Amino acid sequence: MAKKRIKELIEEISAGFLAENGLELYNVEFVKEAKDWFLRVYIDKREEAEDYVSTEDCEKVSRFLSDELDRMDPIEQNYYLEVSSPGMDRQLLTPEHYRRFTGKQVVVKLYSGIEGRKVYEGVLQGLRDGNVVIKDDKDKEWMFPLDQVAKTNLAVVF
Repeated sequence: MAKKRIKELIEEISAGFLAENGLELYNVEFVKEAKDWFLRVYIDKREEAEDYVSTEDCEKVSRFLSDELDRMDPIEQNYYLEVSSPGMDRQLLTPEHYRRFTGKQVVVKLYSGIEGRKVYEGVLQGLRDGNVVIKDDKDKEWMFPLDQVAKTNLAVVF
């Protein structure tokens, strides 16, 4: 089964269950590492929730998905199922993620440098016309074309 189809399948079979439990799907990866395949499902609390994903949340979703995937048997190869939170330093992957975390501190890593730098940190202003927009600690606004951004992660601030 194609990787894209697996992601769509996980979205379809988990949507109702996640919503009932105050959770949402953050990302799905189906990757081969060495000789083993891993189906990694990242879950998050719904946007309005104040708390974080717990070990119990991960366990509950893992059992549900394991049962459903065993019943349907859509994946030909053997794989390990892993369910977890995307973490405090989560990568922003979709326009929805950029919208949701506008106003938060982020680290933007670029494929090629701008003004001699490939890493920028600042407060996310959002996506604007295909650009990631941040404001640095000197209140300077930076715009990076999405196709030049290797990744954007939430910064862990203590």
